[in-house]
Amino acid sequence: MPILRILVAAAAISSVVCAQAQDELDTKLVKPSAEQTVRDAIKAPEITVVHLWAPWCSNCQAELKSGGWLKMVKNNPQVKFYFVSVWNDGADGKSMLQRFQIADQPNVVIVADPGPRRGDNKIKEFAGMPLSWIPTTWIYKEGDLRYALNYGEVRFDVLQQFIEDSRNEWSHKGEPKLPE
Repeated sequence: MPILRILVAAAAISSVVCAQAQDELDTKLVKPSAEQTVRDAIKAPEITVVHLWAPWCSNCQAELKSGGWLKMVKNNPQVKFYFVSVWNDGADGKSMLQRFQIADQPNVVIVADPGPRRGDNKIKEFAGMPLSWIPTTWIYKEGDLRYALNYGEVRFDVLQQFIEDSRNEWSHKGEPKLPE
């Protein structure tokens, strides 16, 4: 009887260990969605820039042609830039980003929303934020949205200023309050 108990206990332990190993393997093999990747990234203490775009979009192309994104990425190596291709049938647009020398920068991550997403089926929200136009650029720090540039091409001097401002502590502690 004691041998039977030992065999049953060993089988139970073995099944628990196998289930845990399978869960770990599944986690490593199943790639997280673009949205989950971004949701995880924006929680970081560092500044994270999320740029929603598509290679077919003329406004997005104009931003790339100006060289502004390459300069922005190179001048801010401590900032993570997430280029999220949306409304692009699941393609990530990496080849276009490579043409403009952005794709291989160490602080750039390229992901794609799965497609197809056209017409009434296109996504209208991404990572909890409304999405109605591309390009759209968001700046996060420690999970807080610091700035949202929706509805069109970004002015890179403004984006740089927003990144600089986001580095600062956002607090008014110790400042006098206005009289009511």
